[in-house]
Amino acid sequence: MNCLKCGSTYTYEMDALMVCPECAYEWNPNETDSENSSDSFVVKDAHGNILQNGDTVIVIKDLPVKGASKSIKVGTKVTGIRLVDSDHNIDCKVPGFGSMGLKSEFVKKA
Repeated sequence: MNCLKCGSTYTYEMDALMVCPECAYEWNPNETDSENSSDSFVVKDAHGNILQNGDTVIVIKDLPVKGASKSIKVGTKVTGIRLVDSDHNIDCKVPGFGSMGLKSEFVKKA
């Protein structure tokens, strides 16, 4: 099993843990991959609150939308967000606009 941090192939088992001699990282091989990946991918709102999939957020600034005649207004509530690892790190359905990506710096957790 390769190291989850550095990818080294020189890992070894010690008691119930796997150990990497190159970066000194230790982990439990019985943990799921989603638990390990949550440590490296954290999305925070404008106030520093950690966001999770399925959360409800509120827009804190008028956001212009390309190709639309109106903008997303302050106070718009967006439910059931999905976090992605990109520039616009929230995928969601905005009422009146449909599916789009938002930046977490323009929302607060409800």
